[in-house]
Amino acid sequence: MSRAAERARDLMTRHPGAWLAAQGDGYALRIGPDRRSRVALMLDEGDFRSLIDRPGLRTRLEGGWTARPVPSRNTSLAPGRPGVIDGERLVTTDDGRMTRLAANLGESPIAWLARRTDASGQPWLSPAQAAAGERLRLDAELAQAGPSLTMRWDALPRSGGGSAARVEPGDHALSAARRVEQALSAVNAEHRAILNRICRQGDSLKLAESGLGLRRRHGKTLLKQALQALAAHYRIG
Repeated sequence: MSRAAERARDLMTRHPGAWLAAQGDGYALRIGPDRRSRVALMLDEGDFRSLIDRPGLRTRLEGGWTARPVPSRNTSLAPGRPGVIDGERLVTTDDGRMTRLAANLGESPIAWLARRTDASGQPWLSPAQAAAGERLRLDAELAQAGPSLTMRWDALPRSGGGSAARVEPGDHALSAARRVEQALSAVNAEHRAILNRICRQGDSLKLAESGLGLRRRHGKTLLKQALQALAAHYRIG
């Protein structure tokens, strides 16, 4: 980890409005709200990639990327309820359109389920299943950020362009889109449907069961099977 990446993480943690944008041969980190703001730090491609991994980046409506919100640690929440950070999430609807919906940004559905335990105290999801679901979710979010993507998974390009050494923001999205396409193609149709609902669209398990017409609790079994197949595709565990 470079010093520049460490400093960028610190700035983005202390300043929630800090954001990144491609500039020249690198990425500019600004604290102010727009491009007229002073550049606080310049990052190279390696630094940018490390920030995608941690703290995680999400797209801004105005362009560029900001740090992914940190889950709430408010212990006054009702038992079993995930930390809540009200906001909006970019999702893809069943007909291929993209829209922003109100969402809890504090914790993903997979992360929340991974913290649940059954009556015997065993986790609902294995570490490999949870890791596979989060990997698909992160790739899907990055893919949706691409300005030139066709917004239907069955129409995503099979090969990407760009031979320059520097990876453009759009290239990140195209690469992520190919990874999503490969992952969803590696599971059967029933598994793909529930992964789309929970990992791509951000639905809760209950909402996914309702939307797919599943019996109550059947969604949990189906999701575990789907995540196990996904983990096998990613060679996790």
